[in-house]
This record gives sequence, structure tokens and C-alpha cells, in this order.
Amino acid sequence: MEQKIPLVVLAGPTASGKTAAGVRLCQLLDGEVVSADSMQIYRDLTVGTAKPLPEEMQGIPHHLIDFLEPTEPFSVADYVELAHRTIADIHARGKLPIVVGGTGLYLSSLVDNIQFAREDGDEQVRARLRQQAAEQGVQALWERLREVDETAAQRIHPNNVGRVVRALEVYETTGVPISRQQELSRSQPSPYRACMLALNYRDRQHLYDRINLRVGLMAQQGLIEEAKELLERTPGALTSLQAIGYKEMARYLSGEESLDEALDRIRMESRRYAKRQLTWLRRDERYRWFYPDDYEQPELLYRRMEQEVRSFLCGQQDA
Repeated sequence: MEQKIPLVVLAGPTASGKTAAGVRLCQLLDGEVVSADSMQIYRDLTVGTAKPLPEEMQGIPHHLIDFLEPTEPFSVADYVELAHRTIADIHARGKLPIVVGGTGLYLSSLVDNIQFAREDGDEQVRARLRQQAAEQGVQALWERLREVDETAAQRIHPNNVGRVVRALEVYETTGVPISRQQELSRSQPSPYRACMLALNYRDRQHLYDRINLRVGLMAQQGLIEEAKELLERTPGALTSLQAIGYKEMARYLSGEESLDEALDRIRMESRRYAKRQLTWLRRDERYRWFYPDDYEQPELLYRRMEQEVRSFLCGQQDA
């Protein structure tokens, strides 16, 4: 039987402390970070995506961040393919791959080895759907998706133009809902023995306070300038422009809202996003949850997480 690759997954909602915890676990376990964040993949989207800075990485290699132009398309299938190759390389060098992020679809598709159809689709259908999204609004397309594939609609946020268009494109070109295709794609066993950890705060207000603080810091660190530059060189329908922070800044830059209103909207949307992330992650009973507010110092939390991983790895070796 083929030996499975040991893998650590560290998930959690936005602002839960994944970056720092992932770096510390890499230091303790001789690992490297593989990002699972659908927006940190883009170059120049740094402040608004809370991309880890060099000083935060502390010399730990971080893979699958900051490698794609905001104008380039990138799918879940692309992520899974790249992540598989990256993890295999890390493992081959004797290091422990530690997947860190909050994009639930990336995480589940990777760990469960979802097989995606690699067809290019129909460019004419895709262009027509994108045009309809621009003219009618993505909400109208999402409502249409809900009529033909309610399961997919429940999984896709109504503002996610790329995924709404993709789901409708698959249905219109194949006649089979994308959710059904995804069910059929789970036939291949996973190549990983995954230790799955998740961060959250027992006191929800503590998480919200962290989110609010982060948004204020983003404004000070150059979010407005970053959003302005992005808007000037990319069309508005791109997935990268749908990231929380950028679409709200677009309203401020166009004069539709004041800066305070835009920042309040970012805080609100970030809190809503955190709720959606938690809902997604809690559906997977494999996660072992850790709560920073249970520990007097972060290092105590990190050491407990290290202990959990080492126990898991030892158990796998004995199995």
C-alpha cells in the first residue's frame, strides 16, 4: 500500500491568528507553510488580504502566495494541482508541509483529493454570463443558479462572480449541475494523512475586536492607495476585485461613500465572512479546535498544538 504523506492543516476564520501560529508550528516541527488563501495568491494585493510580511514569516518558506497577477484567472482546480506538487516537494526534502488558510473550499478539495474536470469550458458562454453579471448584477445570476443547482448556490456567496459564472457555465455546457459533478469527483483516495487543526475564539466579540483592529491598521498601512492602483489597472469583474476591502474602497474612491462608511462596511463584511468560514469548517468533524483565549500566552497555545501534531504523527507511524 502506498505510503501517505503526513500533512498538517491549520484553518480558522479571518483574524484568528493563523499566520503567527503557522509560522511557530513550522519552527517547532521543521515545516514549511503552504497557503490556502484564495486572495493572497495575487501580487500587489498585500494590505487588503493581510498577506504575511517578511518579518512575520521569520524566515519560514511560504508557498502559493504572491505569485499571480490580479488579471489572471485561477480556479480551485488550479490551486489543488499546484498544492499537490508543492506538498510533494516539501515532503521529498524531509520537511513537514503545513497548510495554513481560511478558504474552506481550497482546504477540503485538497485534503479530500477532489478530482476536477480540466476542460476549458465554453468561452462564449462564459463571456455571455459575465456580460449579464455586469448588466444585471451578480445577484441575478446567483438566483438563476439557485433554480438549477440549489446545492451549489448554498455553497457559493452571491457576490462571488467567478464561481457563480463557472457553476452556470458548467450547467449550461454539460447539462449536469456542478454540485453533482463534485460528488462524483470524490472517488480517488486522498494521498495525505492529515492532522487538522482550527483556531477560533470562545468569546466571539474578541474575534470581532481583532477584525475591527485589523481594518483600522489596513487603512493606516496603505489600503486606499493599494485599492486605487488595483482599480486603475484591472476591470471590475475580476475575482481579485471582489475581495473584501477592495470593493468597499471602490465605493469610497468613486465618491459613493465616505471613508468612514467604507471602513465600517469592510468591518461588517469581514465579520460576516468569519461567520461563513466557521460554518464551513464546523461541518468537518476532523478538525481539532484550539481557542487562544484559553491560554495565558500564545506560546502555550503553540506548544499544545505542537503536542497534538506530534501525537498524531507518532500514531500514524505506529499504525
